Amino acid sequence: MPALASHRKPRTLVRNTGPAVGLTTAALASVTLLSTQSALAAPAPKPSIEDVQKKVDDLYRQAGTATQQYNQAKEATTKQRSKVDTLLDDVARRTEKLNEARRTLGTYAAAQYRGGALAPTATFFLADDPQSFFDQTHLMDRMTERQTLAVSDFRTQQAKASKQRAEAVASLETLTESQATLRTSKQNVQTKLSEARSLLSKLTAEEKARLAELERKKEAEAKRKAAELAKKQAAAKAEAARKAEEAAKEADTGSGTDTGSGTGTGTGTGSGTDASTKAEKVMAFARAQLGKPYVWGATGPASYDCSGLTQAAWKAAGVDIPRTTWDQVNVGTRIATADLQPGDLVFFYDDISHVGIYKGDGMMIHAPKPGANVREESIFYMPIYGSVRPG
Repeated sequence: MPALASHRKPRTLVRNTGPAVGLTTAALASVTLLSTQSALAAPAPKPSIEDVQKKVDDLYRQAGTATQQYNQAKEATTKQRSKVDTLLDDVARRTEKLNEARRTLGTYAAAQYRGGALAPTATFFLADDPQSFFDQTHLMDRMTERQTLAVSDFRTQQAKASKQRAEAVASLETLTESQATLRTSKQNVQTKLSEARSLLSKLTAEEKARLAELERKKEAEAKRKAAELAKKQAAAKAEAARKAEEAAKEADTGSGTDTGSGTGTGTGTGSGTDASTKAEKVMAFARAQLGKPYVWGATGPASYDCSGLTQAAWKAAGVDIPRTTWDQVNVGTRIATADLQPGDLVFFYDDISHVGIYKGDGMMIHAPKPGANVREESIFYMPIYGSVRPG
């Protein structure tokens, strides 16, 4: 029996890993499913009130930029429409002159036909395409001087009429492009404003209160900076007055009764008075608009956008400035913030999309944004780009 047992082969133990693999796969699937469900279930993080404020401000700034694009396109469209109307009037007048020249030629042709002379001339005048006959110099040689002048006038009027028609067609195409740009700019403004309103409408009452508090803090900080500027400007003005008084005393001591010097000073004062008078008119107009609503694209008198208000204010002082902020910033003399005087224009943001009228003490009058009225505000409420003094 033991001998038989020695012939048995040893049993090989085989590890069955099937169930373990199945378990691992199931576990991975469960983890993946749970992760996916968690991702789907977790809502997107709600933006903070600070983020909302920043986003809304940015949307209003973008709307301001789009408004200036709209104003620019509208101005271009108006100018192009005027040009097209003028060209069409010119074409009509030129066509009438061309018809007069044609009638004159017809008179000569009829006379020659009745006289039986110059039969080729009659053919020339009555042909649909007279240009081929113009090259026939033998026909020109047989015409009288008056007839030659009539033909020359016809050719001149024909060429000018053709040129003006081509200009009118090109201007009409440009007008169509300007109108398309106008529509696009208008849509851009409306889109940005809709986004801002939608964002604000989603806020709870508590969030709106917190947003209002942030606005108050922002305004308070802007007013603080305005007060600092007012203090510096007052000190600089006092120092300038002191130096002027000292200079006047020295002049009196040194020159005695030098009336010539006094006359020269008077001339300089007159120039300053003229600028001061314009600034007073600008400010009087701007103050009269306080409380009127901001409407993008508006130029008054019932409502304004920012550059519409500044343009109207300076026009009241007898000075014409362009329509858009981008053009207004290039008018007049550039002024440092510390040297601002009432009536100066202050521009904001890197894209120069907003402008206000400086009133003194670091404050301005401006048409802020949709939903707001023309009001006084610190010039430090927005980032300053630069300032100019028109006139």
